[in-house]
Amino acid sequence: MKIFIDTAKLDEIKKANSWGIVDGVTTNPSLIKKAMDSLKKKVSMREYIEEICREVKGPVSLEVKGQKAEEMIHEAKMLYNKFNHVNNNVVIKIPINTAMTEKDENYEGIKAIKALKKEGIPTNATLIMTPNQALLAAKAGAAYVSPFLGRIDDYIRVKMGLKPGEDFSKESYFDESLLEKIRHEKIKRLITEELNKNIGEIYRNEKFPMLSEEFKSGVDVLRKIKRIFENYQFKTEIIAASIRNARQVMEVAETGVEIATIPFNIIEEMVKHYKTMEGMRNFTKDVIPEYEALFRE
Repeated sequence: MKIFIDTAKLDEIKKANSWGIVDGVTTNPSLIKKAMDSLKKKVSMREYIEEICREVKGPVSLEVKGQKAEEMIHEAKMLYNKFNHVNNNVVIKIPINTAMTEKDENYEGIKAIKALKKEGIPTNATLIMTPNQALLAAKAGAAYVSPFLGRIDDYIRVKMGLKPGEDFSKESYFDESLLEKIRHEKIKRLITEELNKNIGEIYRNEKFPMLSEEFKSGVDVLRKIKRIFENYQFKTEIIAASIRNARQVMEVAETGVEIATIPFNIIEEMVKHYKTMEGMRNFTKDVIPEYEALFRE
């Protein structure tokens, strides 16, 4: 599995790259703003992005800001022409759907991806929340699709009646097996209560919203996308995004997905373990003088 670092902070990119584990970078306007705001010495936005592109050999995702297909195509060409020459590694992030209300057009992202494919500009379809969105992005010619696992988990928890910040935090691990147990017990209890009704009434009853849930977790969405892509041999690669903790990284890796984009703090979390530190203390303590002498000969 390739690891893309999910940050625009140059110091984090350089540090992780020096460890030999970084295969690419994903950025967005919010990440770049945070990175630029944290700088002690101010540089231009153009210089800063050029430095990111130079630092890594793999793909660097840069995101458009427009909402209409024509705007996104124009912005994508500008970003690609400004930065791809630096290291030949720019990928343009296009939201799969830019609609913000029910009245907005739903296909602007798809149209932009298709047009940029014809121009030879690789795209990363972002804000993917369902396998259907990933399927359409692949059909349109996206080089990558980025399902947002953590946000999908948040959505499922809220639909279950849990409150952000009260019942769960952004970093909380989402246990899909526990969700299945809760779902099973709730359905069993409600059906027992409603046995005097026919199955059609039970299925349509508003007490049973969990009967129609499509997904168990963000990782479950990822598994479904991977299966669909394998079924039809799409060349589009999947980037597991919106990763919240090291345990989720492990689950993502178990799916066999091509890429995970991981924040710097979670990469640090992945390498740490109490028993590893304990082992180092014990090994160091147990070095006898005769063994130490071997390194002075």
